[in-house]
Amino acid sequence: MARRDLFASGLEMERSEQISRKETMRESAERISLNKRIHEHGEHFKRMNEDSLMHAPNFVIKPRSHTVWENQCVRLHCTVSGWPDPRVVWYKNNVTIDPLAHPGKFKLQSSYNVHSLEINRCDFDDTAQYRVSAMNSKGELSAFASVVVKRFKGEIDESLPAPRHGPVSEYGITFKTHIVDTFGVSFGREGETMSLGCTVIIYPHLHRYQPEVQWYRDHVLLTESKWSHMHWSGDRATLTLTHLNKEDEGLYTLRVTTKSGYETYSAYVFVRDSDADVEGAPGAPLDVCCLDANKDYIIVSWKQPAVDGGESILGYFVDRCEVGTNHWCQCNDTPIKFARFPVTGLVEGRSYIFRVRAVNKSGMSHPSRVSEPVAAMDPADRARMRGTSAPWTGQIIVTEEEPAEGIVPGRPRELQVTEATKNYVVLSWKPPGEKGLEGVMYYVEKCVSGSDSWQRVNTEIPVRSPRFALFDLAEGKSYNFRVRCCNSAGVGEPSDPTEATTVGDKLDIPSAPSKVVPTRNTDTSVVVSWEASHDAKELVGYYIEASLVGSNVWEPCNNKPVNATRFICHGLMTEETYVLRVRAVNAAGLSQFSEESEPVKVKAAIGGGIPHASPTPPYGISVLECVRDAMVLAWKQPTFIGGADITGYFVDYREVIDGVPGKWHEANIKSVSERAYRVTDLKENKKYQFQVRAANMAGVGIPSLPSDTFLCEEWTIAVPGPPYDLEIREVRSDSLVLLWRAPVYQGRDPVNGFYIDIKEADAPEEAWRGVNTKATEKTFFKIKNLKEAETYVFRVRAQNKAGVGKTSEVTDPVNAVTKPGTTEIVVDVDDDGVISLNFECSDLNADSKFVWSKNYEEITDSTRMTMETKGNMSKAIFNTPGEEDIGIYSCFVTHTDGVSASYTLSEEELKKLLEISHDHKFPIIPLKSELAVELMEKGRVRFWLQAEKISANGKVDYVFNDNLLSQGEKYKMHFDKDTGVIEMIMECLNPEDEGTFTFQLQDGKAKNQSSLVLIGDVFKQLQKESEFQRKEWFRKQGPHFIEYLSYEVTPECCVVLKCKVGNMKKETVALWYKDGRELKADEHLSFAEGVLTLEIAQRGSTADTDDDQVWRAAKISKKDAGIYEVVLKDDRGKDTSTLNLTDQGFKDLMNLVFSVIANSSTPLKITSTDEGIRLYTFVNYYNDLLQVTWHYKDSAIAFSDRVKSGVVGEQLWLQITEPTEKDMGKYAIEFHDGKDGLKRTVDLSGKAFDDAFAEFQRLKAAAIAERNRARVAGGLPDVVTIQEGKALNLTCNISGDPVPEVTWLKNDREITSDEHIILKFESGKFASFTITAVNTSDSGKYSILVKNKYGTESGDFTLEITEGTPDLGVTSYWTDADGNVVFGPNTPKEKMKSSITGTKTKKRKESVTKTPPAEKMEDNKESKNKESGKKKEEKITAAVSVQPKGSDSEQKVAEQPAGTAKDPEPAAETQPENTKK
Repeated sequence: MARRDLFASGLEMERSEQISRKETMRESAERISLNKRIHEHGEHFKRMNEDSLMHAPNFVIKPRSHTVWENQCVRLHCTVSGWPDPRVVWYKNNVTIDPLAHPGKFKLQSSYNVHSLEINRCDFDDTAQYRVSAMNSKGELSAFASVVVKRFKGEIDESLPAPRHGPVSEYGITFKTHIVDTFGVSFGREGETMSLGCTVIIYPHLHRYQPEVQWYRDHVLLTESKWSHMHWSGDRATLTLTHLNKEDEGLYTLRVTTKSGYETYSAYVFVRDSDADVEGAPGAPLDVCCLDANKDYIIVSWKQPAVDGGESILGYFVDRCEVGTNHWCQCNDTPIKFARFPVTGLVEGRSYIFRVRAVNKSGMSHPSRVSEPVAAMDPADRARMRGTSAPWTGQIIVTEEEPAEGIVPGRPRELQVTEATKNYVVLSWKPPGEKGLEGVMYYVEKCVSGSDSWQRVNTEIPVRSPRFALFDLAEGKSYNFRVRCCNSAGVGEPSDPTEATTVGDKLDIPSAPSKVVPTRNTDTSVVVSWEASHDAKELVGYYIEASLVGSNVWEPCNNKPVNATRFICHGLMTEETYVLRVRAVNAAGLSQFSEESEPVKVKAAIGGGIPHASPTPPYGISVLECVRDAMVLAWKQPTFIGGADITGYFVDYREVIDGVPGKWHEANIKSVSERAYRVTDLKENKKYQFQVRAANMAGVGIPSLPSDTFLCEEWTIAVPGPPYDLEIREVRSDSLVLLWRAPVYQGRDPVNGFYIDIKEADAPEEAWRGVNTKATEKTFFKIKNLKEAETYVFRVRAQNKAGVGKTSEVTDPVNAVTKPGTTEIVVDVDDDGVISLNFECSDLNADSKFVWSKNYEEITDSTRMTMETKGNMSKAIFNTPGEEDIGIYSCFVTHTDGVSASYTLSEEELKKLLEISHDHKFPIIPLKSELAVELMEKGRVRFWLQAEKISANGKVDYVFNDNLLSQGEKYKMHFDKDTGVIEMIMECLNPEDEGTFTFQLQDGKAKNQSSLVLIGDVFKQLQKESEFQRKEWFRKQGPHFIEYLSYEVTPECCVVLKCKVGNMKKETVALWYKDGRELKADEHLSFAEGVLTLEIAQRGSTADTDDDQVWRAAKISKKDAGIYEVVLKDDRGKDTSTLNLTDQGFKDLMNLVFSVIANSSTPLKITSTDEGIRLYTFVNYYNDLLQVTWHYKDSAIAFSDRVKSGVVGEQLWLQITEPTEKDMGKYAIEFHDGKDGLKRTVDLSGKAFDDAFAEFQRLKAAAIAERNRARVAGGLPDVVTIQEGKALNLTCNISGDPVPEVTWLKNDREITSDEHIILKFESGKFASFTITAVNTSDSGKYSILVKNKYGTESGDFTLEITEGTPDLGVTSYWTDADGNVVFGPNTPKEKMKSSITGTKTKKRKESVTKTPPAEKMEDNKESKNKESGKKKEEKITAAVSVQPKGSDSEQKVAEQPAGTAKDPEPAAETQPENTKK
């Protein structure tokens, strides 16, 4: 019972819960429905009032920053208004947050304009700046909030290795690591996938023990990415390169580290270019990265590819893509050659990736690998966001400062040009110093240097970043730039302008490498070394190419630039012979190729084939400084460097515990060039030993002996540490120079001096004595007063305020002996006064170099001195000697037994050298006059000058454009040493004589020169004047023109050419030419009293011959335009006169002709026509080129259909159609002659207008009557011959207004329409005559009579009937000479032979014959369809003979077999103009 009650009560409770849930669900559904209706109502209201409600997003409530503990949850929320509803996106450190990519981590919610971001179980990586962006069609707005995740003290620091779980521990166990089953040198192609793997054996084997496995490329640690995946399977390490690019080429190293040490293995991976889409296209660029990023500006850089496809690369295109999209946008319109490019126009806060494509004449390369994403934002914001990832002890301070409104910002600061190329210039500056200004942006202005005209560059949109790139600047021009700040309050004052900047590439393409030396290595590889490019700036690396000897086909050995000057070229064919070459690359481009190397045969060599040996071990390892966890070591250079320069050193260390040394560990992976190195990650109060290995191009030498055991404890002494790197130079019998470096450990106070100690090499320690009693501040010292042949050692001590510190390591013993052949630096002043230091060395080898130093610091700046080396002599030349050059100069020769020397240039010595330099310069020969030029007879040119004083030994060099001139036909030189006049005469000046003429004088040591520049307009004017005078002189020696050819126009409008001649004789001939063709003279050519004349006329049609042209007087036209020439010649010479009557010359001539025509015009007269009133004038001569203008009441007439003008013969007229009283007034015609012209006027008003108008009315009425009278326009032949039984159809056109009455007559008797003869008059235009079946009774004369109130006209034809003939199936027609149909194929022969009668010679105007009415055609078709029982349709051949009344008229003749009128056969229509033959 109790159980039943319990069950019943439980059931009741469950039922009540169900009812409660249903009610709750119903209420929830109703609430949702109500909210939905409210929302829809609001949406409807917004749509109805869209224009008035649309506004940009606005944050009503911004998200707040939070600081939370680890593993807690945090929620950021905000309220956004705006219409249309904004789209809200959340960002973490400017990267879009995708909840699906991090399931359970982030949760986004949006409800009624309230948006929230929830971060579950925060960890330390969630410390970041979060941004919420709201965007709609009216704009975009962002708000920021920071989240800081703190960790409780005492928790495990993630930077330390994670604790291992389980009973196994590696402490107390010594591991031995072996790397087997390795990968070799590998070759891949872009786009492929490559896996590199090695098997790692660790003994003893411990379960679940995992060593530290790291992969390096070119000594750079690789991390997991989409391009590279690393995997450890317990005994095998694998690196997978998912998509090879040339960036993946390099030396790959696997490093396996245990607590007992590490093991490494390395091999090179080569990546070749993928096949180009277009043959000959270049390879893809590589290593695309972003150097500088700002709010709307990013500099993209890349490296040039090794493969250019056989054509020089024209440039590169940069593409960008916003992160989260797949839309690539090209950033530059034209290709750029510089391997850097500023990308502008970015949207602040958005992230972008970039890629680069190369292009040459053949096409475009594949795009490069995309860059890492970079956000367009202020660097300070980026640094602050990076700061959020600081260790847990750090803090993020979030401050919100309300911007000051209404304040104009100040001047930008520190404006400078950071980069300048021929394509663009990049400016950078700092914002104004004021804080909290509202929305500062910038305007950039430029002006050409030397002017004060400033032009704003970004006129439309100010920039937000303190960086800006300017394009489209003129290469070679100099510009100044300045920047203004602006905000909503206004535009501020400009910054200080920059210095003048010349547009052009500041970075030069590197010089070509040299001394390419290949050596054998293995059966498939060669080692190549070279000498680096000299003075190369921003060098990226080198590309190496190899070619089989004789093939001239070059293949790249590396597709990624190498930074070293030694490289192993793999993948070569065994036993083949190759030559190699190298070129350097920087951002400006690729250098020229080096010279080809000597041929090398690919074959394994003993010892690797390296011609040099590796260095011997360094020695003398000492400690320079020691702190708690690091020690600075120093050592001495190996005694033998292996014949090649040492490229670096490698340091190893090991811990010594209780006198037992441990295993060696690498201190540096990358070699160090200095002989000092800081070893880090040591343990305090532990003892260590060190060893050092030296490396050169032959390889890494054996390690040095282990150093003494050093304790790692922090130095706290007050005095300095020991100096180091002691070096002895300039060893002589009584002196030497000691060099050293200042101690690394300074002590309590800075070092303020050094003391040098000396003793004989075999003397006891007590024999050390000081060289200098007063401390020297320099790091070099010349030790004097040595005993010849004595052996010495030296050491150095540093001091500070606390005292003298530790002594340095003792130098190697040195014997004070001047070696045979020792030379000193010699000072020389040459004949040009150039001061130089010269040093000669006779002990050079192939690798030796002269190293010049000032105060024992190598001279690298070439602005003060220039170094030249030839053979065994080196020279240091002072460019501009001055007080800055005072000092000690030394020269050291490498790869020798310490060959060196020095020279001290003091102030007194410098003054003495400058005086000598001045004395060595030759004095100047004084001149009375500088070089001048003048013209002589015959147009000869004389260059001359006069020296004030010159001896008999003086000499002169005549120079033109740096070329020495000599006496000859062209140049006549004369030097009068008594008067000092020097002259050079030229017969004439030719175009190649344009340039600079110089007279160089020398009299013993004295020199001088004077130059005359004859270029441009000065030279052309002188040459023109010389040539003119020369021609004039020669011209006047024979027959010549006194007055050149000209023209005149006679009153009869004849054009006469004339010229005046002189110095004529009987044999003199005068020839006339037009456009190069000789004119045959007739009576129009004359020669009287020294005057030649020619009357111009156009070519006559009746006087042409095959080869010559005879000219006659006629109207002048454009055909007469041309170049006329007269040639006078005899045995003394000839002269030519030319008159150009083309273009403007012909226009001037015609204007003169027009003036004569205008003056011949008659007064304007008035006449009437049936169309209106006509004004006209006559001229004696009219030319088609004449231009006239008609005026009415002093205004030019605008011609229309009512008012027209024209020319008939010699008459010029103006026609006024349908004149009215409005046309009354003063009319004029204006003749244009290029000057004032001429006007003729007439007054068309009063009686003159009335008389003309009355006459017009009369003529118009007569014309209307003639035009509207009844007419038969055409369509009737004179004679129609037709077979009996055929149907005849004739149609003619009728015209007249009103419509005429039509009457048909047969034999002059009226006929009416019936079934046999059908007469029709349609549309008032077409009159048709049809006989359904012709019989003999129809023969006769037929006429048509038309009449209306204006007149009557008739037309007739004769109908002849012939007997029927069989149907031959073909209809043929014969026509007469005028094309009229005369005979058909069935016309009787006697008919054909007989003459055709009744033909009228009168012809009417042309008219158009219309086709038969459509109703008739339909009747014919129906009649044909009614016929039945016929097996074959009959074809009737009709013979038609037609003689139309006019040759121009058109007609129709329809024929058909005999039949009833109601059922005729289809008519056959014939038009005489389209007769079939």
